[in-house]
Amino acid sequence: MMTGPVRILLADDQPLVRSGLRVIMADHHDLEVVGEAATGAEAVQLVGDVCPDVVVMDIRMPGMDGIEATRLITAGPATARVLVLTTFDEDDHVYGALRAGASGFMVKDMAVDDILAAIRVVAAGDALIAPGVTRRLIAEFAGRPEAAPARSPRLVEGITEREREVLTLVGRGRSNTEIAEDLFITVATAKSHVSRLLTKLGARDRVQLVITAYEMGVVTLPS
Repeated sequence: MMTGPVRILLADDQPLVRSGLRVIMADHHDLEVVGEAATGAEAVQLVGDVCPDVVVMDIRMPGMDGIEATRLITAGPATARVLVLTTFDEDDHVYGALRAGASGFMVKDMAVDDILAAIRVVAAGDALIAPGVTRRLIAEFAGRPEAAPARSPRLVEGITEREREVLTLVGRGRSNTEIAEDLFITVATAKSHVSRLLTKLGARDRVQLVITAYEMGVVTLPS
């Protein structure tokens, strides 16, 4: 459990973006910007120096991009979690950040409150994909020839019917609250089902559950 403000590292090659986010976060006592990086290499270096809880990571930066930086950060000894902040329509490599270990994905035109909420969610150990882009993101992931192979059907057989329903809703980008409403269960029960799915399917977080749902065919993309 965190006992102080969420320590945030901003990684974006646009000074105005970093400055804007820093000013906004200054008005929230539970958030603290502890560093800024203009390149992926700088972000990797600063993670070791300032020990952030969350790295807000752009994808397109000079030199080392955000995907490689994410891979190095999540594979290293640091406990920092990466939240991707990018412009989806201009970047067809977002799926790579999730495969590299990012805990979430959001777009720069989201409301400020949503961006701040996303940082808090990731800092608390959860993961998310911005509402409205799940289908497009997974379509991009699934359409890549190097996408991970489908999971064994045995794994699907190892989950209960209720867990399959929950996995389907997670794959559609539904939150725990929305899952609870859809299935007429409590939010606590929905969280419990998600937790068991993470364990049974060997998924790191909710983002991986979304990808797994498509890999297994539990959720399919409309033709």
